Amino acid sequence: MSLTNDCLRAFAAGAVICCAVYRGFAADGEAHIGIDNFIFNPATLTVPVGTRVEWANDDDVPHTVVEAAGTFKSPALDTQDKFSFTFNQPGTFNYFCTLHPHMTGKVVVTP
Repeated sequence: MSLTNDCLRAFAAGAVICCAVYRGFAADGEAHIGIDNFIFNPATLTVPVGTRVEWANDDDVPHTVVEAAGTFKSPALDTQDKFSFTFNQPGTFNYFCTLHPHMTGKVVVTP
């Protein structure tokens, strides 16, 4: 192994970590949560008040996005369907798929 190869590997690993962390935070008032392989990704998303969050079903079966306290509820989302909700109040919003209750996620909204 050369020092150059080690540096390139370290850079690539850092880039992967940065992308994963970045995906969990919102920018420019919008954020995205993917639905694939029966999981919400990211499972926890932190956003500021006023952020519009969009869920996109990239799975090959329908899913729903339902907040536990009833704050928001999507219809059944087929493959490639999307649902969005704008968070205008701070708090923690736990949600799940009514068709597959083991699928859970959380949006943390900061002031």
